[in-house]
This record gives sequence, structure tokens and C-alpha cells, in this order.
Amino acid sequence: MRKDRDGGSRIVVVGAGIVGACCAAYLRREGHAVTLLEAEEPAAGASRGNAGALSPGSCIPLSMPGVVRDVPRWLADPDGPLVVRASYLLQALPWLARFVAAGRPGRIEAIADALHALHGAVYDSYQPILQASGAGNLIRQTGCIVLYCKPGSLESAMAGWQMRKDRGIPFEVLDQKGVHDLVPALAPGFACGVYQPQHGYVVDPQALVVKLVDHFKAGGGDLVIGRAARIDRQGERIAVALEDGRSLDAERIVVAAGAWSKPLLAGLGLSIPLETQRGYHLQLPDPGIELPLPVSFSESKFYATPMAGGLRLAGTVEFARASAPPDFRRARQLGALAGTWLPGLNLAGAQEWMGRRPCTPDSLPLIGAVPKDPRILLAFGHGHNGMTSAPTTGRVIADLIAGRSPFIDLTPFRPDRF
Repeated sequence: MRKDRDGGSRIVVVGAGIVGACCAAYLRREGHAVTLLEAEEPAAGASRGNAGALSPGSCIPLSMPGVVRDVPRWLADPDGPLVVRASYLLQALPWLARFVAAGRPGRIEAIADALHALHGAVYDSYQPILQASGAGNLIRQTGCIVLYCKPGSLESAMAGWQMRKDRGIPFEVLDQKGVHDLVPALAPGFACGVYQPQHGYVVDPQALVVKLVDHFKAGGGDLVIGRAARIDRQGERIAVALEDGRSLDAERIVVAAGAWSKPLLAGLGLSIPLETQRGYHLQLPDPGIELPLPVSFSESKFYATPMAGGLRLAGTVEFARASAPPDFRRARQLGALAGTWLPGLNLAGAQEWMGRRPCTPDSLPLIGAVPKDPRILLAFGHGHNGMTSAPTTGRVIADLIAGRSPFIDLTPFRPDRF
């Protein structure tokens, strides 16, 4: 294998979202000649508009026992937290069936263990690349609070909180007074809340990715703008072919293109049930209120996060064809919901956004080498947890390329598990 002048391998990382940026940063730190390929610009996709959550205690699968009872109700509500457009329903059904199956009681404990391992090291994994890039000021470790309107809503969610407790994740249940002492801007009416002290957030997710990429370039990494069309394999040669006819030769390729990853893997013998769940946000530049920490509205299933550019309201899940136009009515619904619970909220100048989350039915990303060609490594499918799981993903990808044993067990994330 040819080496570059620093003694490392020639590597192409496809995708300059938060996962690709972390992979590139870790690989360049180890002396590899790294090219970061991005179709548009760094953080052009879901890494730009997410809720910014850093959740070391996030270990609960999206599919839990009993979800089979909830899915039909969600699908029947055109304004609910989960919507499948009618024209896409037949295409989405196989993924939804796998999603329901992943929530069976015998499966969720193993998924929770894997998520806990991946997410628990988020701050340790970010630390070296944040320090090197000067991006540490974009991180806030404030904790977060999950709110419940009714005591019964918390009781129905206790299975998930017990799973966290079993894994040593701290939290505190607050009564009505405790909730409003912590977040005075809230309207009365919340019966209780759960405070998670370890959680934090990124005040500007786009800026974080840009800073990581800028530092990567300053350290000798290359950023190439162009859309990947396929991976070419001819004997010992591998390369990423671009739609414009260019080709990037490599010794290793890391596919971290999020929702656009699956088409690149044609011919590698993998069955990858990757679905692109659309998420929406509403950014309020002058919200007129202050939140001391991120707030999760449990029943309505959306987040309010105080960010550098104002207050961000983010949430909802929508299944639709890739070519379907955004339904920004869903973003505006977030404003209406938030206005109910945050008196004085100013929606003037609200900015709407839609992005595509790369989701697997078992809530676990694909991390590791392709069995039939270990020169190609996968790092995508992080779903709703990209900002949290990205730095550890970059760290373990660097371990794999160096021939080291990763510090977490990657078996649950293996690319050929489906």
C-alpha cells in the first residue's frame, strides 16, 4: 500500500457533514493523506439544521415494545409527529415493518447497550478535535429537560427511563415547581419533567462542521466539491467517480454521505434498509424569551434549543420521495405548538428548513469495513443522533484504518447485519 509523505494512507472521505468532518479530522491527525469530498458545501444537509443535541445518555431505540400500536395512529394523523406521504406509503412499508420488529423486547436491550457505548464518550471523543480546531466555544454542557403535561405520560415512558437508570445514566424527576424554577419562561401546565444533567448542545451546528473542516484543510487535508456517482473497483485500484467525470483514487474510502450513502454501495453485496426521514425546523432570530437549556416537549415530540442565531424549534418525522418538495407547513406547526407553551414567543422573521436524516430501522448506524472489500468503510445511518455519535464514529474509523482495536464493540454496527 502506497503511503503519503507523512507515512499514512491515501483516503477519500465521502460527505462533509458532521460525521464525515469528524472522520476526516481524526484521520488527518494520524498523518493520512485525506481528501474530503462534498457535493455542495460542508454541513449542507442534516448537519446544518438539526437540534444540536449532545446526548451521552441517549440510548433508547426509536422503536420500543408497543410501537406497533402507535404507528397506525401516527399514520392516520396528517399533522402528527410521524407522517408518510400517500404516494410513498408502499415504498416505506418494508422499512416500517423492520422498524416495528426492532422494537421487540428481546432486541431492545442490546440496541440500548450499543447506543450507550457509542454516545457515552461524546465529550471525550470531541475533545481533541475541538481543542485543535478552536471550536470548543460552540459546545454547552447545560443539561436538558424533558417535559410531560400529565403524570400518566411520564409513567408510560418509565420503561425508557429505567433502561437509562440500568446503564448508570443520571437523571432527576422534577415536580411542577421544579420544572418552572428551572425554566421560568414556560407556561403553567406541565405536571413534571426529567432533568438530564450530562446532556448539552451545539450552539451552531453548521459553524462546528465548518470549523472542523477549516482546521482539516489548514492541516494539509483537501476539500473537493463534487457529487460522488459511484465507487469504482478495478483489480487493486479503487476510486470515487464523480458525476462530472473526475475520479479520486484512494487506498481506503470512507462513505459518510448520510442520506445519500446507499446508492454508492451498489455491487458490494449489502442489503441496507436506509430510509431518509425528513425533519423540519423553525429558527426564530428574536424569540422574545430566554431558555437556559434545551427543552424537549415529550407529548408533542419537538425540541426548543437556544442557539447562536436565536431559538431553534426542531422535530417531526416525514417519509416522502426524495424528489418531493418540502411541506413547510410542518415547520410552522412547530411554531404554533411552541407558542402554546412559551408565552410571549415571537415568531416574526421565522426561517424554515428541511433536512434528511439517514435512519436504519434498528436505530444503529453502519460503522465498519465492507466484508467483501475491507478497503471501503461505512460511517452513516446515525439517524437523529448525528451530532452526538459523530466524534466517536470518527475515532473508531481511525482505529480501524490503523489496525487498532476500537475502544467500543463494533459488532452491533456491522454493515452486513441486515
